[in-house]
Amino acid sequence: MENAGQKEVAANDGKAGNETNAGGAAGHAEGRGRGDGRRGRDRGRERDSGEKEFVEKLVKLNRTAKVVKGGRRFSFSALTVIGDRKGSVGYGFGKANDVSEAIRKSIDRAKRNMVKLPVKNGTIPHEVTGLFKASRVLLKPACSGTGIIAGGPVRAIMEAGGVTDVLSKSIGASSQYNVVKAAFDCISKLMDARTIAKNRGKSLNELWG
Repeated sequence: MENAGQKEVAANDGKAGNETNAGGAAGHAEGRGRGDGRRGRDRGRERDSGEKEFVEKLVKLNRTAKVVKGGRRFSFSALTVIGDRKGSVGYGFGKANDVSEAIRKSIDRAKRNMVKLPVKNGTIPHEVTGLFKASRVLLKPACSGTGIIAGGPVRAIMEAGGVTDVLSKSIGASSQYNVVKAAFDCISKLMDARTIAKNRGKSLNELWG
């Protein structure tokens, strides 16, 4: 009888120990899961903080293949537009054997080619036409609430530059690279209100309100 009682006590102790170990493992797994979640959220915040500085928009990603003796070799080209939504915008073109590397190159070049986009009350100051080779882009100011009436590369440029209301029309060749160049030709022709007011000897409020 004593042996049977001792075996029963030992069996109960073993079960309790197993339950304790299982509970500890579950708690450890749960804590690890929460830790992974926290790390995931932290990574998301870091990406958001980086994206707040510049808005990156991929306009076109192209893949080309070169046939060699061992097979086909692929290369990628990326056209990217970036901006801070506060009147600064730029574009870049990059090539590489990897998609991420091509995009990184295009973003780096876009950061080095930033230009100033005059924005007043969410729109551009006046009508302007840009031309590059066979592509032509027309930009017209619009009243508040109109939105960005544009498509493709022009919309990406206006959103990255902080324009919220504009009318646009793309005429001629529809090559996205040419359209981007024509749109930036428009931006280069936009007159800055501060410079014009200084040249005319007037204040900014008198000139533009």
